[in-house]
Amino acid sequence: MPSKRERDRIVRIIDANANRLREGLRVVEEIARLVLNDAQLTNRLKVKRHAVEDLVGQLTLSKETLLSARESEDDVGLERVFDRTSRKNCEDILWANIRRAQESCRVLEEFSKLLDENIPVSLKKIRFSLYTLEKEIHTELKKWNETR
Repeated sequence: MPSKRERDRIVRIIDANANRLREGLRVVEEIARLVLNDAQLTNRLKVKRHAVEDLVGQLTLSKETLLSARESEDDVGLERVFDRTSRKNCEDILWANIRRAQESCRVLEEFSKLLDENIPVSLKKIRFSLYTLEKEIHTELKKWNETR
C-alpha cells in the first residue's frame, strides 16, 4: 500500500490521464460522428469513454479526491510548446488524439496497478480495442477523403 504522499501523486497522475484519455476519445468520437456520420463507430467510442469513467470510479476515487489532487496551475508540463501546425486535416487530428488516448490508457493501466489488481486488466482491453478502432476509423476516413 502506497504512503499518503505517494497515493496523492498516483491520484494526480490518474486524474490527469483519465481526463486526457476522455478528451482524446471525445475528439475522435466527433470525427466519427460529424465527419464520417458513422453511428456505430460513434457509439463504440462513447462506450469506451464511459467505461474509462466507470473504471476510474471503481478505483474508489471520488470526484472530490480527484479534484483535490489536481494541480493544473503548477503543472510543469503546462508551458511545453507543441508543433500543432503539422495538423492540417481530420486525419492528422485523428492520429494525434487516438495516440493521446492510447498513451493515457497505458499510463492509467500502470498506475492503477498500485491501487487495484483488476482495473488494469480492463484498461489493457480498452487500450487494445483503441488500436483496432484506430485502424477502422483511419480506413473510413481515407474512404471519406477519396469521395470528396
